[in-house]
Parts: sequence; structure tokens; C-alpha cells
Amino acid sequence: MQGPDGKEAYTRNGSFAVNANGVLQTRTGQNVLSDGGTISVPPDTQLTIGKEGTISTVPASGEKTQISEVARIKIVNPPEKNLVRGDDGLFHLKDGGTADVDESVVLHSGALESSNVNAAEALVNMITLSRHFDLQMKLLQNAEQNAAKASQVMVVTG
Repeated sequence: MQGPDGKEAYTRNGSFAVNANGVLQTRTGQNVLSDGGTISVPPDTQLTIGKEGTISTVPASGEKTQISEVARIKIVNPPEKNLVRGDDGLFHLKDGGTADVDESVVLHSGALESSNVNAAEALVNMITLSRHFDLQMKLLQNAEQNAAKASQVMVVTG
């Protein structure tokens, strides 16, 4: 994809839309790139994306047998150690270059990656930990009060 600075950047977010000018973009407005640059989709067509990143269109009305290949999304898989997350939330290569296309990577159309955290379970765990913390703090306060009273008894008898 094309980052806000105009340079090539990378994301795992594959939620795409075609803007009013026919350019394929992410939902946040960055242009999706092919090997040849931005991807333009002809008007009045339906878009499909193949597992290898091939973007094909068919006319929205009329004869549906005319399939046209528009472009191919640039799919990369650089080593994780070569990536750095930028302030824009996108990944960039540490050296500032661009990654090569990786033919072994496949796209799964219609499937979006989501969080691997169960929100309800995490909330219950957080409440449980908070209660344990409160209990430990009360025990410490009780122990301090007992120590203070014991010191007072020692002072009175001594």
C-alpha cells in the first residue's frame, strides 16, 4: 500500500474499497499498490480478488461473461526482523526500501483478521486480579496495624 508519506508501506488489514475516482484503497484511505503502482478499477464493474492477489472485474450490468484482469495486489512477506511499525500504524522496512513480491503468500477473500483476545474472558480476569490486589492490600494494612499495636504494648510494658 501507499503510506501517507507516499512511500510503500505494509499492512495485514485487507479491508478494501473503491473510492469515487475508481482507485482501490484501504478503509483508512491509503492506496493499494500493484507492481505497477496504484490500482484503478473501471466504473460499473464488480470486483473479485483471487487468492494470488489478482483483481478481476465483470460488468455490473449487461453481459457477465466478459472478465477483465485489472491488476495484481503486491503481496510481500519480508522477515519480521526487517520490519518496523511506523507512527502511521503501518509496517515499513528498516532500511527504507521495498520488499519483493512473495509468490507463496495467498489471500483469503472475505476473511478479515481479528483480535485473538476474548474480551469477556480478559475482563473477568482483570476483575479477578483487581480483587486479589485489594485483598492483598487489606492484609498488608492489617499487618501494619497489628505491628503498630504490638509496638505500643512493648512501649507500655517496657
